[in-house]
Amino acid sequence: MKRRDFIAASIATGGVAALAQGDDALINRGARSQPAKAAALKGRLKQSVCRWCYGSMALEELCKQAAAMGVQSVELLNEKEWSVPAQYGLTCAVANGPTSIGRGFNRLEHHDEFVKESERLLPLVKAAGIPSMIVFSGNRDGLSDAEGARNCITGLKRITPLAEKLGVTIVMELLNSKVDHGDYQCDRTPWGVEVVKGVGSPRFKLLYDIYHMQIMEGDVIRTIRDNLEHIAHFHTGGVPGRREIDQSQELNYPAICRAIVESGFTGYLAQEFIPSREPIASLREAVQICDV
Repeated sequence: MKRRDFIAASIATGGVAALAQGDDALINRGARSQPAKAAALKGRLKQSVCRWCYGSMALEELCKQAAAMGVQSVELLNEKEWSVPAQYGLTCAVANGPTSIGRGFNRLEHHDEFVKESERLLPLVKAAGIPSMIVFSGNRDGLSDAEGARNCITGLKRITPLAEKLGVTIVMELLNSKVDHGDYQCDRTPWGVEVVKGVGSPRFKLLYDIYHMQIMEGDVIRTIRDNLEHIAHFHTGGVPGRREIDQSQELNYPAICRAIVESGFTGYLAQEFIPSREPIASLREAVQICDV
């Protein structure tokens, strides 16, 4: 199951969707494993894990395993799930927001709906101690990039004053439109930066997904360094296939994470890969790889 399908199912049901059958056996084995204390982390980079990648594992079990290995957050949770990480000494770094990947702020006709739901959600996000809420641009559907950017700016300017008042950062995720999310509009860093600058709020920034931007642009480290002021959050994933971030794929995550740390970034980097092996062992390895 792709992430957009998981998110759609989660929004529709308020619960947790199952991953595709092929991943279920791996994830269920992880759910039965006992948490093993990882080596102490340096902690220069705060790490999180995206809940959807472990959809067949109980959220409580994922939180327990994450806490044992030094991860500080389990994220992309719905409203009914926000209180769970705190039971294990964790936070939820990013709450799900009012949009979906294909249906977002680039359409004026959706703004009233998204603004109303954002005005309901943002105070609850603040009360739950969550620092960020995610939104999406939506698909182009024939819309030019210039018009899509203008529409996003118009809509986001309606909710950023409340976000500023509450101290919650709204993040729009950069996704690839080449492999996973065909026609998605916020698919390149310059377009996302244009929207951030147009909104002009310290409480609206980008979620830079390293996996997605490697597919669309490459040149990851330089792009991060040049645009860090516009980035509030990072996601990982191995290229190709969004699998483990070890030496089986093309990105050099230790070098990327060092560049992020050395740039003075103080936010979260979240593991967002789909395990192809025993999931908790893969997550533990990824956490160590990024602990630079």
